[in-house]
Amino acid sequence: MNARSSALPDFPWDLLEPAKAKAAAYPDGIVDLSVGTPVDPVPPVVRQAIADNSDTPGYPLTAGTPALRDAIGGWLARHGRTSAELGVLPTIGSKELVAWLPTLLGVGPGDRVVIPSVCYPTYEVGARLAGAEVIRSDSLTALGPDRRIAMIWINSPSNPTGRVLPVEHLRKVVTWARERGVTVVSDECYLTLGWESTPVSILDDRVTDGDPTGVIAVHSLSKRSNLAGYRAGFVGGDKAIIRELLAVRKHAGMIVPAPVQAAMVAALTDETHVDEQRARYAARRDVLRTALVKAGFEISHSEAGLYLWATRDEECWATVDRLAARGILAAPGAFYGPSAARHVRVALTASDERVSAAADRLAEPFTD
Repeated sequence: MNARSSALPDFPWDLLEPAKAKAAAYPDGIVDLSVGTPVDPVPPVVRQAIADNSDTPGYPLTAGTPALRDAIGGWLARHGRTSAELGVLPTIGSKELVAWLPTLLGVGPGDRVVIPSVCYPTYEVGARLAGAEVIRSDSLTALGPDRRIAMIWINSPSNPTGRVLPVEHLRKVVTWARERGVTVVSDECYLTLGWESTPVSILDDRVTDGDPTGVIAVHSLSKRSNLAGYRAGFVGGDKAIIRELLAVRKHAGMIVPAPVQAAMVAALTDETHVDEQRARYAARRDVLRTALVKAGFEISHSEAGLYLWATRDEECWATVDRLAARGILAAPGAFYGPSAARHVRVALTASDERVSAAADRLAEPFTD
């Protein structure tokens, strides 16, 4: 048997275990700011929906219920600011879609997939699973006339940097891709978490002129609605691409459970819980940002999303170790690309009490 895992990089979070153990030994315990795992309650409206739909013995629809498709389409129209008629599809969270998307769309050996120079590691994993070559680039010019490029990933707001791409940049990407028959995939899981600038969807009419051909956007309810445990995501855009995804996913049994589909409808049609969660993250962000700056960190980008992209202008693992000595666990920038090796990613997803504890610990002098 040819082990597929041999073509993949090391699972990054396994490499963080020594620092995690060190942080856990700190008096009063660890403050884990390494992974963007929600810690706040699932909204009552969502829990009620899943309870009301728990008696669903039959097979659910891969395409999603009509109510869910309507809810996804309506949400994308409002928040994506698109007037286009879109194809939509629920997914089992967003990570599985990211990992399998190149394979599902027929990308394979001999093809190339472009990913941002600093980005979510699963973009690379998905390309490798498909047998394609990965190119890290933020510049269309640097790609040249390469006809082997089949797909380009963009991510705005970025994980991990929090950078937001403007309309003009997104338009250039779409134009460039259409001229070459390249599929554009935009990871927009943090679209509603703009702090210092307003994120723009790839589906926005100002980007596509109302035509989503060749373009799809990936979304998740994990962060927006604290549904990471539900595995609730969706994709929308070019109808032809969505039809192809649906056709393959039906054969593969990639189906969102029926109770989760009902929960997604409730989450997508209620904004009250979203506003409340945004306020929580905004307060935690202010506390952590102030504490990091006072401790001598520089914050890069971070104008949106769930993370602060911080540096002390030293090798990232040294920073991780210094923080771990204070009981704080952060993610090393090296997880996200070679050019990120002097930054760490600090998540906002910890309780108010743990965030306050982190701020107190950051006040300790960084002399070691």
